[in-house]
Amino acid sequence: MTACVPLREVVLDTPYGRLTALRGGNGTPVLALHGWLDNAASWVPIAAHLHDIDLVALDLPGHGTSPHLPPGAEYSIAGTVQTVLDAADALGWERFAVLGHSMGAAIGSILAAAAPERVSRFFAIEALGALADREDRTAQRLRESVAARRALAGKSLRVFPERDAAIRARMQANDLSEPVARLLVERGTREVDGGYVWSSDPRLTIATAVRMTEGQVRDLVAHIECPTRVLYADPAPPYFPEALRRERAAMLPRGEVVVRKGTHHLHMEDPQGVALDIGAFFNGA
Repeated sequence: MTACVPLREVVLDTPYGRLTALRGGNGTPVLALHGWLDNAASWVPIAAHLHDIDLVALDLPGHGTSPHLPPGAEYSIAGTVQTVLDAADALGWERFAVLGHSMGAAIGSILAAAAPERVSRFFAIEALGALADREDRTAQRLRESVAARRALAGKSLRVFPERDAAIRARMQANDLSEPVARLLVERGTREVDGGYVWSSDPRLTIATAVRMTEGQVRDLVAHIECPTRVLYADPAPPYFPEALRRERAAMLPRGEVVVRKGTHHLHMEDPQGVALDIGAFFNGA
């Protein structure tokens, strides 16, 4: 068994532009996709416990040290799917496995359904499919998103006098331990006059303008053809209740569910345990 070596910085040239990532290990090619407002450091704790895989953890557009989208461009899951495929092309990977957490698992769900010829296996943590909304919320969601986007130009970034202040803020916001928050914050902030600011694109904080309906999400999940394992934390979060996440998982043609006690970032807080759940999954066992 080949141990995963420490992750190293890499840069991928894609049509989107320069995409930064962390890479380590040898074996099955695996693209790791982090959650909303996280970054590639999300996968640092678990990397030491994974074996026989070539892990490439991306900084998705507008996150970590990857550049922001150009002015006027819109962030979307569908658009990010194209960027992930561009990253795989830059790596020379015709076929690869996907490891996703939260937003990254939502992106991975759509990627696996939209490009089944590219995705060999899919391990989803704390999400399956995208967040959905009701049809009768369409106009209200659009209004809220447009208003928030127009107001963004007049807002200034919060400046933390030192990184430790940003770490404390992230711990409180996401119920994270100090070491986990530090990993994300050190990669997710940049130095400015007077201290540090978040490096993520402020446009990412705006509510999604259009969401799929639950029926559309389930149709996508039902078309994920590759073997899929879904890991859910217990207790379930309010926005993705137990009944809903079980119903979605039941739509998978070749899926299975694992439930582990923990918080939303359980892959960082309990990396050894989660690595056991991943086990030999990516190598076909």
